[in-house]
Amino acid sequence: MSSVAEIAVPSRPQDVYLFATCVVDQFFPQAGLDAITLLERLGLRVHFPEDQTCCGQPAYTSGQPDAARRVAAGTLTLFPEPWPVIVPSGSCAGMMRHHYVRLFADCPEERAQAEALAPRVYELTQFLVEVMGWQPQDGGEPCTVVLHTSCSARREMGVHRTGRALLGALAGVTVAQQDHESECCGFGGTFSVKQPEISVAMVEDKVRALQATGASEVVSADCGCLMNILGHAAWKDRQEGRRSASLPGEHMASFLLRRTAGQGTTQGGEGA
Repeated sequence: MSSVAEIAVPSRPQDVYLFATCVVDQFFPQAGLDAITLLERLGLRVHFPEDQTCCGQPAYTSGQPDAARRVAAGTLTLFPEPWPVIVPSGSCAGMMRHHYVRLFADCPEERAQAEALAPRVYELTQFLVEVMGWQPQDGGEPCTVVLHTSCSARREMGVHRTGRALLGALAGVTVAQQDHESECCGFGGTFSVKQPEISVAMVEDKVRALQATGASEVVSADCGCLMNILGHAAWKDRQEGRRSASLPGEHMASFLLRRTAGQGTTQGGEGA
């Protein structure tokens, strides 16, 4: 992993960019909208570059660096102002912060852009805690939730800590501990397509561990994991004749917005 020096970001910047990620855009658009609302409620002007697509991670982790560079090169041009770039996904944030410099190691101009961008990239919960110092005030009914953090978010960005901090600040929320907390859900981007049998076995274990906590829902800041976990849980529900979701869940942005008197939508989970 490349070592990226932190820069001094104002404790309360006036402007930020949002990089929504392709998974949020295509499958969980409400999570992106809720992230924007959260940031705006903190007094920030949120800028959303309309030409954004993918960070390039799927191609990069599939051993296709040339394809990844073509996608990432476009992303590098989206954030010309020296504002923080907020990403509602730890894996995409990790790609932009830690892997772009390596991806463009032999391209001097793009490498310089990547080096300038990397310290400005923040996963959403990381930004809320470490930059904004946000202490959310809970306005919801008592509930128990379980947190899932993606592998990249945990190991590259360390944001399982900031996710816990935000949930722990909510007076009416009890955070249950799952037995498989640090284990992969089996999504892994293209891994779930290339190794479906292994992926299914992994998500079976993950879903069982999450359900065993007795939590009313799973909360995660990574929509790829949510899509995999909720989709598998919904498939099992159909297989076993259940008409309601045995494991509902939502993105961290939606959960935080809903708990702090904003508007959010719980995703029941669809998929095979």
